[in-house]
Amino acid sequence: MTGFPTSADIYLEMDGKKVAVVQSYTARATKSSQSVEAFGESEPVATIEGQKQYTLELTRLYATDSAVSDGINFYDLADFSLVICKPDRRVIYSGCQWSAVREEGQLNAMVAEKVTVVAAKRIETTA
Repeated sequence: MTGFPTSADIYLEMDGKKVAVVQSYTARATKSSQSVEAFGESEPVATIEGQKQYTLELTRLYATDSAVSDGINFYDLADFSLVICKPDRRVIYSGCQWSAVREEGQLNAMVAEKVTVVAAKRIETTA
């Protein structure tokens, strides 16, 4: 595989089954940290690493035919994974929960959905 990921390479997975393909995504990782102060010092002596949080914005999700026939919809999804296949590795965000769903509809246009997801964990594996 060469080049950038396509919608076939970005998908939601639940219980080992692909339930939706995603046209595009934006990922943001944040980490809390805490300063360690010592008496008499004008600056912190160290920082302690805190928890990581992964927030993803997914654009234009399309449920797979099998997910539709199983009655799955985006509002019912919980504890799913986002899988991103890149040329040299796979990035998997797991333990996902959606925090916002936005739909936009216009006449003679496809519905564009944006789903904001918070993931518990991020791992990378070689392709």
